[in-house]
Amino acid sequence: MNQAPHQPTIGFVSLGCPKALVDSERILTQISADGYAISKNYDDADLVIVNTCGFINEAVAESLATIGEAIRENGKVIVTGCLGVQPEKIRAVHPSVLAITGPQAYESVMSAVHEHLPKPPYNPHLDLIPSSGLKLTPRHYAYLKIAEGCDHKCTFCIIPDLRGRLQSRPIGQVMREATNLMKNGVKELLIVAQDTAAYGADSRHQMDNWNGAMLPTRLYELAQELGRLDAWVRLHYVYPYPDVDALIPLMADGRILPYLDIPFQHASPAILKAMRRPGNSERVLERIRRWREICPDLAIRSTFIVGFPGESEADFEELLDFIEAADINRAGCFAYSPVDGAPANALPGAVPEAVKQERRQRFMEKQAEISARLLADKVGDVLPVIIDSVDADSDSAIGRTPYDAPEIDGVVHISGVSGIKAGDIVHVNIDDSDDHDLFGSVY
Repeated sequence: MNQAPHQPTIGFVSLGCPKALVDSERILTQISADGYAISKNYDDADLVIVNTCGFINEAVAESLATIGEAIRENGKVIVTGCLGVQPEKIRAVHPSVLAITGPQAYESVMSAVHEHLPKPPYNPHLDLIPSSGLKLTPRHYAYLKIAEGCDHKCTFCIIPDLRGRLQSRPIGQVMREATNLMKNGVKELLIVAQDTAAYGADSRHQMDNWNGAMLPTRLYELAQELGRLDAWVRLHYVYPYPDVDALIPLMADGRILPYLDIPFQHASPAILKAMRRPGNSERVLERIRRWREICPDLAIRSTFIVGFPGESEADFEELLDFIEAADINRAGCFAYSPVDGAPANALPGAVPEAVKQERRQRFMEKQAEISARLLADKVGDVLPVIIDSVDADSDSAIGRTPYDAPEIDGVVHISGVSGIKAGDIVHVNIDDSDDHDLFGSVY
């Protein structure tokens, strides 16, 4: 009896942000479409692809360490992703890598795969691949990338060097992907880009065909169309342009989730100027006040940097005052870390590492107080919750309200969940809260 030919197998490691995760999903989809099997471990793989992050020095170190692990465990490694724009940095540490490509270089990745691994003569998986492609997230939610690159020149960031300038996807293309994702079980669409609010600015809001109509490629029109779908639509990485104001009524009407992920980064005018970020915290607070007049349950998530060069204690105190006045529901805080190639490296007034960490700790303590206060106000409410996981043995589940994104925000711990499964959206009576999470039972 003839032995079946060996099906070439590829291992895959994905590092970095949700935008990079979408790149990984696209590469994995093409790998499967070309007939390769995908392995979950190094031993069974004929080669390994590592999708790297290169945004901050800690991410670079993690990427280099992961490449090294893949080389030790497998030997054949292709590197892609953001760190790939600095191939000399990779080869200085790992000269034996087979190939290096940058982010979004799907064709180059596949060319490298075909060069080092025979392409299967047939494709047993093609008919099994959903039209939306393979996903690395749970079935019920997906990241939908609407643009690539960034036109800003923030002094702490090298994203434009890594991923180029803004390139928006046509609105029809985005909507077709969204509807395909929903056909395959997705109930929550997490809208991402390096700068979501700039969507369409590069194309002068070009018109594109969707559902028989010619629509401009702009964030408001995209949010309107996404809001017509039967899905939770959550906006991430929204730069605080004035155009964002127009989105708030869509949230108040329930067409998209009342959730904005806005990376404010700081509140002190002096530090924002040094960062090359928009810098009037009073005006921002007034806008937030107006937003919540229109949509009272609006949740705002943000990220901030403490210990930026030149940050004084007064600057830091201004930041603490801002997050309290703005009622920032969720926040991530990073102690400033120099990034190779970033203009901020040349700024005077370096903050000692111990001071950075002390400020970060104080920030997180203040944010925990704010979060605890805002969550306590939810006790007694009945809220819709999307279920992320179920523990049948304890008759409990973990889910999220419309005010919380997966992995980065809080959760709801739910009891009495008989018959409920991941991806279901149920109503939960909120019985209790702590600094970051809610507790309740199925209503």
